[in-house]
Amino acid sequence: MTSAAPFGPPAELRVLGLGGIPEVRPGDDLARLVGDAIAGSGAGLLAGDVVVVTHKVVSKAEGRLVDLRGVTPSPFARGFAERTGKDARQVEVVLRESRRIVRMEPERGVIIAETAHGLICANAGVDASNVEPETVCLLPIDPDASAAGLRAALGERFGFTAEETPGVVVTDSFGRPWRSGIVNVAIGVAGLAPLADYRGRQDAAGYKLHVSVLAVADELAAAAELVANKLDARPVVLVRGYVPPTASPPGTGRDLILDPTRDLFR
Repeated sequence: MTSAAPFGPPAELRVLGLGGIPEVRPGDDLARLVGDAIAGSGAGLLAGDVVVVTHKVVSKAEGRLVDLRGVTPSPFARGFAERTGKDARQVEVVLRESRRIVRMEPERGVIIAETAHGLICANAGVDASNVEPETVCLLPIDPDASAAGLRAALGERFGFTAEETPGVVVTDSFGRPWRSGIVNVAIGVAGLAPLADYRGRQDAAGYKLHVSVLAVADELAAAAELVANKLDARPVVLVRGYVPPTASPPGTGRDLILDPTRDLFR
């Protein structure tokens, strides 16, 4: 019979939703706005923190907005829109942002697409929420580069070395096969390992783990959404107290995309 482990201090993770970020517009210095929000929060920025940023403000700052008044829909887009009651111009933008159409259901107006990044999501990430009328927002061209640029700027502002600079995660909300509802996931990562690989390690009972690889960047993104809240205008969240569970090297958001050869549903 194994003896119970002694009680110790509880593990703790703090998730701080930061306010004070104004409406972001194309060309804005997002790193300055995020840095100002961190400085104004009183929490500061510590080594080991993770800064989680919704892609919408990244895309806005990078000018990833499309004015639908300048979009001419193709006959295919018009046909799909007529059957679903959707805006044909927005359907056209979705088609342009898609590398591959995974599934289309005209009866429900559903388009599941693979983006140029390799992400598989509804409408290729094209979103009409929280933008001006007659406008849609696209995903960043390179979310990993966006995360890396933001991380470097924050490190310089707050005086960190390159190794000490907190990690940055850029997120979007995706649906999930076999599950209802959407969750925040990481689409861009810089300065931390997006996966925690437990393979080869033993659990408390001595069982050797063979397939356990946790998507910790997605878990950080999902935790951040709990305080960001889609309707509360808190696009930046500071996660404090996260301790990487394995000694995996830093990676990128692309590490989270399943290799097509392992995709049983492709």
